[in-house]
Amino acid sequence: MAINESIELAKTFGGENSSKFVNGVLGAVYKEIGEPGKEQVSKKKKINEPVDIGKLPIEKLGGALVYAKKDRNVLFALVHDVFGYWTLSKGKMEENENVQEGTIRKIKEEIGLDISIKQKIGENEYVASHPEKGKTLKKVTYFLAESEYKELQLENSGGLDGARWFQLSEIPELRIYNDIIPLITKAVEIISKPRP
Repeated sequence: MAINESIELAKTFGGENSSKFVNGVLGAVYKEIGEPGKEQVSKKKKINEPVDIGKLPIEKLGGALVYAKKDRNVLFALVHDVFGYWTLSKGKMEENENVQEGTIRKIKEEIGLDISIKQKIGENEYVASHPEKGKTLKKVTYFLAESEYKELQLENSGGLDGARWFQLSEIPELRIYNDIIPLITKAVEIISKPRP
């Protein structure tokens, strides 16, 4: 919340690039105090400290690689996080919500798209640290989903600072988490198969 408020103040009272600067600085601070950075370790934390993932609270999330067709091209919607990575839109499931319904809801909230889920493309799990809540095991189910092409509308979020559509040829040049690359590869294979 403090990051969002600081960015809004920078937009209101600062110059043209003030909000980007504040977002970058606070994103670095946020990372240093322990938010997920799945592939990064805070310099202040003990790297060899063992974590018994069986004892951690579990948080279920759903996410999707969303694609749309525009002018005979297939475009993919990705979100950019404060750690500098392009990734898939995802979010936490509510209690008693199945993962497909929750994923449809979260994609609508996070990037403003109404999606149709095509099929499951994989699962990931990782340990995340929160400065107040401590460590949790996040289990994410990912889907391939289709949407009509329209401008993405990123929700106000402390963890994300961008969202946009990419052509497949642009994706290899992006900074993407290693565990997301196989999901994109699988999705492309599914989309490329001729339909009977």
